[in-house]
Amino acid sequence: MQLFRRLLAAIIVAGIAPFAFAPPAHALGTPSPWEIGMQPSAGPIKTQIINLHDLVMVIITLITVFVGVLLLWVMIRYNSRRNPTPSKTAHNSVLEIAWTVLPVLILVIIAIPSFRLVYYQDRTHDPDMTIKVTGHQWYWEYTYPDHGNLDFTSYFVPDDQLKPGQLRLLTVDNQLVVPVNKNIRVLTTSSDVIHSFFVPALGVQRYAIPGRTIETWFRADKTGVFYGECNQICGQNHSRMPIAVHAVTEKEFEDWLKQAKTKFADTAPAQPAQPVTVATAAQR
Repeated sequence: MQLFRRLLAAIIVAGIAPFAFAPPAHALGTPSPWEIGMQPSAGPIKTQIINLHDLVMVIITLITVFVGVLLLWVMIRYNSRRNPTPSKTAHNSVLEIAWTVLPVLILVIIAIPSFRLVYYQDRTHDPDMTIKVTGHQWYWEYTYPDHGNLDFTSYFVPDDQLKPGQLRLLTVDNQLVVPVNKNIRVLTTSSDVIHSFFVPALGVQRYAIPGRTIETWFRADKTGVFYGECNQICGQNHSRMPIAVHAVTEKEFEDWLKQAKTKFADTAPAQPAQPVTVATAAQR
């Protein structure tokens, strides 16, 4: 009985710990220290991802509790002291069918919304604009084919150049600016190795593969800056490939577009910066 009380206490502590020690709410579109949950949704794709996550979390929690209670019951009810003569039961047809059929039904319940989400985030049939995203070692290149093939690069801002309030390893010199409440078609590719365009708050993640163009989309339902990272290890400066998507009103986007066409006129894509030497633990 003492063992049962200890196990029950451990289960209760494990259940409330994530809520008791959860970090405070963070700004929309940014990660927070000690984060154990998802970033708040800023678009329809991320909302669908969160809904699927919550559904699966409920299912696996119920399974975990059921299996835990079943194990405790077996340990207490069928231990050697209470059953000095073991049972010689070989099988039970009802149980054999139940533990085969029930897992299949659970997987089907999970699979249906999963496939629906995969097809939903694959592409949009009515894009309001298109952006081509090209990964380089180690920076991003953005092209707006619907706006005169406006093209510019986006590098991370080094620590010694950060201004107060800017985020380390997330701030970039040129943000990807998009209008809010618009379906943005994204075409990803790469000039060298495999990269990955990943913005958690918008629920968008697609590989950028040399020689291929892969389509996805996102929509920002709120104005603000939404940060992301290259999500595929691509070399020494992999951690120096942040993404900053700035969602603005349509009027602000038009104003930015006029300035960007002047700012980036007659400028070819910049050459990759010199690799940043990352000190190893031994060098430190």
